[in-house]
Amino acid sequence: MAIRDDEDTELEQTSDSRMPRTARGLFDALPPLPGLRQEVIKGSLIVSPMGTPEHAWIASDLSEALLPIRKERGWRAAAGTVSICIEGSRESLAPDYLLSPPNCRRWGEYELLSSHVLLVAEVVSPSSIHRDHHEKQEVYAQGGVPVYLLIDPIADQPATIVFSEIKDGAYQKTTRVVMGTPLYLPKPIDFELDTSIFKA
Repeated sequence: MAIRDDEDTELEQTSDSRMPRTARGLFDALPPLPGLRQEVIKGSLIVSPMGTPEHAWIASDLSEALLPIRKERGWRAAAGTVSICIEGSRESLAPDYLLSPPNCRRWGEYELLSSHVLLVAEVVSPSSIHRDHHEKQEVYAQGGVPVYLLIDPIADQPATIVFSEIKDGAYQKTTRVVMGTPLYLPKPIDFELDTSIFKA
């Protein structure tokens, strides 16, 4: 389900002044929805089901692979359970995996601020192809997330892609490897990831 910010005008005219006026306002007013992911992307409120077990297993495998550097550097990690607030637009995204410093700044109680996060990762599913490859790439770059890792197990040729080096609100460097090939995660991560862990 998606509700766009530009659709809110009609809602405002037919309801009282307590009705949220934006997709972000509606997001903030929603109660917890167990089993559903809630995000605000490009002015739309998106409510979607959580991924398949395979989807979760890939995020978990990534978490295990990055555990040594996480422990060494004192970083925090979350697989599909923590949202980030994009500074400026205040969009809210729930990445499949993220790395952050232990004292990562927050927006409110539940969201980490995007420019203080070290890495976000998304696992592509049939319903998220466009959002993960295009919309989220743009939003994460605009929010100052230094490294965006995209794991696409459903492409014709499964691949792992890393986006980095932000300039003027866009990632300048993209490195794509066939799944099973080592992939260097640039600074601040500075780690070679064995993407064969994502192969079924």
